[in-house]
Amino acid sequence: MIKKILTADNTETFLNEEVGESYHSQTGAVEEALKKYAIPCKIKELAKTGNIKILDVCSGLGYNSAMAIDVALEENLNCEIEVVALEFDPVIVKKVLEVNPPIKSIELYKEMVKDNDLKSRKINFNKNNIKINLIIGDARETCKELPDNYFDAIFFDPFSPKTSPEMWQVPFFSEMSRVMKNSAILATFSCARIVRENISKAGLFYDDGPIIGRRGPGTVATKWV
Repeated sequence: MIKKILTADNTETFLNEEVGESYHSQTGAVEEALKKYAIPCKIKELAKTGNIKILDVCSGLGYNSAMAIDVALEENLNCEIEVVALEFDPVIVKKVLEVNPPIKSIELYKEMVKDNDLKSRKINFNKNNIKINLIIGDARETCKELPDNYFDAIFFDPFSPKTSPEMWQVPFFSEMSRVMKNSAILATFSCARIVRENISKAGLFYDDGPIIGRRGPGTVATKWV
């Protein structure tokens, strides 16, 4: 059902054979985490403030937020970082123990799941100035537990609109808008017309994100023009 594959930058990820999609771009999983999420969401700049709160939607193996932690700590070793990771499938979360990407902070995710059977719906992990809260369940529902105006950055990374259209609807983007700070940035890999229309209907303003590994750009969204 879930098969390990190697992406073009020699980083391991997994293919969900039931869905027919991999958990990362096959042109490069690490490149994607850095250039589609950490950089567009200005993680380096946020680290200078000394405090970052990240919402990692459909977090999978944790590559995106682990990369963001690396970027933040490289800029400010004392930065306090909180990640809330929403993921439906505990199987893919556990698979982090089987990969070794060149992301230092992936070790935090391995430590978090190593001795955990993931039967608990919530896992809270703290180490030094890093806090990771993993919530297992349908992100469209679990996000409703999150506080208003809380996050500096949202990494929005479900399966594609073609295979998982339910994850790209207006109500879910409205929840993202609710939990974003006024200065926050949401980044996603998709530039599909319906995605951008639904982002707009949710009250967010969108623009092109970077072009990484495909012909079209990603999308970034904010509460301001």
